[in-house]
Amino acid sequence: MDDDAPLPSDLITRHPKRARVGTRVARGEPEEANGDKAENQERNSDGSPDPGELEGSPDDFEEIRPKAKLHRGAEGTSDVPNRSEERLIEVIKGDGKHISRAVKHWVERYERNPKPAMVELLMMLFEACGAKYYIKEEFLDETDVDDVVVALVNLARKGEVEDHHSSKKEFKNFKENLVSFWDTLVIECQNGPLFDKDLFDKCIDYIIALSCTPPRVYRQAASMLGLQLVTSFISVAKRLAVHRDTTQRQLNAERKKRADGPRVESLKSRLSATHEQKLVIDEMMRKIFTGLFVHRYRDVDPNIRMSCIQSLGVWILSYPTLFLQDLYLKYLGWTLNDKSAGVRKAAVLALQNLYEVEDNVPTLSLFTERFSNRMIELADDVDVSVAVCAIGLVKQLLRHQLIPDDDLGSLYDLLIDDPPEIRRAIGELVYDHLIAQKFNSSQSDSKGNESEVHLGRMLQILREFSTDPILSAYVIDDVWEYMKAMKDWKCIISMLLDENPLIELTDEDATNLTRLLFASVRKAVGEKIVPASDNRKQYFNKAQRDMFENNRRDITVAMMKNYPLLLRKFMADKAKISSLVEIIVYMNLELYSLKRQEQNFRNTLLLIKDAFFKHGEKDALRSCVKAITFCSTESRGELQDFARNKLKELEDELLDKLKSATKEVIDGEDEYSLLVNLKRLYELQLLRPASIEQIYGDCITILHSFRNLDDEVVSFLLRNMSMDVAWSFHSIINRETVSEGTLSSLLSKRDTLLEELEYFLNTPPEVREGSNSGNQLACWVCIILADIWFLFRKTVFSSTKLERLGYCPDGPTLQKFWTLCEKRLKISDDAEDEDANKEYIEETNRDKVMLVAAKLIANDTVPRDYLAPEIISHFVMHGAGIAEIVKHLITVLKKKCDVSGVFLEALKRAHCRHLELSESDDESLKSKSFQECMNLASRLAGTFIGAARNKHRPEILKIVKEGIEYAFQNAPKQLSFLEASVLHFASRLPPPDIRDILRDVQKRTENINTEEDPSGWRPYNTFYDSLQEKCAKNDGIQDEKERITTRKRGRPRKRRNIEGRRLFDEHNSSEEEDSINTSDQDDAQVEEDEEDDNAPLIHSLKSSAKLRSLRVSRQEN
Repeated sequence: MDDDAPLPSDLITRHPKRARVGTRVARGEPEEANGDKAENQERNSDGSPDPGELEGSPDDFEEIRPKAKLHRGAEGTSDVPNRSEERLIEVIKGDGKHISRAVKHWVERYERNPKPAMVELLMMLFEACGAKYYIKEEFLDETDVDDVVVALVNLARKGEVEDHHSSKKEFKNFKENLVSFWDTLVIECQNGPLFDKDLFDKCIDYIIALSCTPPRVYRQAASMLGLQLVTSFISVAKRLAVHRDTTQRQLNAERKKRADGPRVESLKSRLSATHEQKLVIDEMMRKIFTGLFVHRYRDVDPNIRMSCIQSLGVWILSYPTLFLQDLYLKYLGWTLNDKSAGVRKAAVLALQNLYEVEDNVPTLSLFTERFSNRMIELADDVDVSVAVCAIGLVKQLLRHQLIPDDDLGSLYDLLIDDPPEIRRAIGELVYDHLIAQKFNSSQSDSKGNESEVHLGRMLQILREFSTDPILSAYVIDDVWEYMKAMKDWKCIISMLLDENPLIELTDEDATNLTRLLFASVRKAVGEKIVPASDNRKQYFNKAQRDMFENNRRDITVAMMKNYPLLLRKFMADKAKISSLVEIIVYMNLELYSLKRQEQNFRNTLLLIKDAFFKHGEKDALRSCVKAITFCSTESRGELQDFARNKLKELEDELLDKLKSATKEVIDGEDEYSLLVNLKRLYELQLLRPASIEQIYGDCITILHSFRNLDDEVVSFLLRNMSMDVAWSFHSIINRETVSEGTLSSLLSKRDTLLEELEYFLNTPPEVREGSNSGNQLACWVCIILADIWFLFRKTVFSSTKLERLGYCPDGPTLQKFWTLCEKRLKISDDAEDEDANKEYIEETNRDKVMLVAAKLIANDTVPRDYLAPEIISHFVMHGAGIAEIVKHLITVLKKKCDVSGVFLEALKRAHCRHLELSESDDESLKSKSFQECMNLASRLAGTFIGAARNKHRPEILKIVKEGIEYAFQNAPKQLSFLEASVLHFASRLPPPDIRDILRDVQKRTENINTEEDPSGWRPYNTFYDSLQEKCAKNDGIQDEKERITTRKRGRPRKRRNIEGRRLFDEHNSSEEEDSINTSDQDDAQVEEDEEDDNAPLIHSLKSSAKLRSLRVSRQEN
């Protein structure tokens, strides 16, 4: 394989045009062009066609849309003679049932009188391309192919063509019928006219010439026919090859009997004729390849390129004796770099089919060496379908051991890629290659248990992800569908219990195997084990639900007797216990009674209860509470009573431990026991209410009396108190009648909790980088306060019997709340102490703080006058997560009220922060704060885009006018507000409004000498100059639009005629062909611009909505 990969035109010269006798010279005969620009261009270093090399129509060709009614060409055309039989084009336009009969009749006519039949066939060819052109019989031999093609191009320029390849209903079967016609014609002619060196030679000349013309409709039809002819020729060539081999065997056998004779001579003659016919058919295929394929495989139209590559794949696969060589294979390799995903996918699929055949592999060795790296790269293609196909191709290469394992490192990274289709494909590859080792004949699983061997290999993979359970879950999810061993529950349990182990498990392996068991159980019952790309609810059909239920049954049967053994063995291991305990949630508990395994159920519950009090980690506690709660609700009969009793015992024992722990703290002892039991209580209250009235007073006493408690202990005290208030609140709301005592008790708990929270607002915890506990306590104070305010918001209880429950914080309290929120927002989540406990870190990050604050505004819990501008002023300061929350809040506010006042106030507060920082000596800090002001204004102004500008024009104008007023209140100190904030809104106003604004600001500076403080007045000058430039630009655009509109009203300007040129000359230039790319792109751009100009307004609205849904921020110039 030539690494330099020259352009195909360099490798294979176009077949010279056939000699013509008595060529008729038409008026305006095209001149020959000099040079061959396309064929002198060089390829990229990797051998792929450069995008600029794609062929299409020339620059000076303007393809006019086809007219509804077709007209005959005035020059060189005439009406078609009437025939008693149906015309060929009508047969093709029909349902296709009469194609075979029509072809047979045409062949009979051709054999009787070739010229009329040839004219009829060529007319059908032209009409299939969309043009009507007639050649007179008497001039058929003298007619020049190039002259006809130039005339056809002129018809296309005039719009006198019809596109049969469109999606119109009447052309539904046209392509299939056209291909079928020519295929049938080749088969029907294989014993006669196919080899007369006139019929198909002439047809091929016209097809190749039409495939090189500028009109895309000609190229599409001609390319399709040319590619199909090669496919049809292959079937004939294969038949001839079989016939030749048979004749050769017969001749060899006959020669053994006698050296000479009539029989031998007859066989020799037949062998020679068959060989000659095969050479002719091979030559015709080469002619089409060199004249059509090598140009159209790089056509500007991706559909033509894709058809070429698909056909080439079929040719190589079906006729390897001719096409399975590097001369043809390289085109598949080059198109692996095509800019169209469809073309790349076609090349990959073609290669997959080639590597599927064992006999092809040795011949493909050099090709593989040249292009294997690109095949591997395509596994990470931007198009998901291409990437999935490429992964399948890499599997083929591995199966034939054509690439080393070292080249696959980048592929394994795709196990945690976003698109699930890619992850599944890589998972299948990993299973086949690394786990089942299907591609390695030296490996065998004949010894021992196959499931255990596969699980051992899977554990070797999981060792790479031991420190990250989430990544382990991704790997398990990818491979699960293909690895039956993951559903071999008995084998996994046996390995964990070390029953006759084939593989010795390390502690790390045991942890990974426990995670694998838990994840596999969840997958088997239809649960997701990795985050989904969408949040849509899963729906399963009856067959899937039945399968999940059967899996649940199998899991239960396998776990019944072994569950207590597993829990006892790993009771003290915090890395394994949470996964093991939660498995019971996915079991069928009724089987315990049906299988008479009640004692194992009781033992399992007792062990889960023991695990709850043995561990203090979040995951273990949450799993235990979830498991016991599930058993108390889903089990039946005596087992349910037992589970409920154990749950009650657990709650009572926990409260006793809490009493003891609080007494120890009051007595001055260690806080650890209190902290652990508070965690247990919190996890319990997340799922069900717990009666903590008896310890509620002790919690208040500890908070009051011991202000130096550890921040984590304080946060869990507050959390448990808030959970108790929330459960009490819901119990009252769900009752029809509420006693005064119950209502008073709830109000007392709420007020007591609010007092404690307000204490932390008045004396906030230390919030700083690296102080994990202080930051978490500040977060929890903000979160709990917001939740309580939201729960008891006045808008819910006003004018009801429970109006007393309504609550709204006063202004000072709200300001202190936001001050604490701001302190937490300034601390990056990445700045937390690495050694600190991060169990609840996700529940106390900056996004959570901003979310609860925004919820107060969105649900009208507190007045929006103060808090809404403060929240919005932080729009662009803290990353994408915060920005997304603020964006949704703005969307809610726009539906409720006029946001101009909120936006203006937010801009002012951001500007005030900048003014405070501008007094410092840190230039980078000042520059950063000014940039934040500009970014905020840009994002807020960006919410008024498209049609929303006109709708919200009064709001924008209000922001601009009041912003100018604010800027001039303390000029020149506050003038930077004009440049940083007002300018972004003013530039979105129409020119008349902008001129009014310019007059206003100019009037404000009439009696002021701005030269006294040039730096202070610089923002004003920038603001004024920018708006003036905007006005001038809009005026220029408007003038240009008027000129364009005026020009469009007249007739379209004629572009200069293309001078035709000889398409089959030996020294023919392909400059016209190479210029197709530019012209087609220009034509497409003009059409696109015209469509955009004429598009209804609703299309713009839909487009804007789509962009917003994709979270694409648009910046307007």
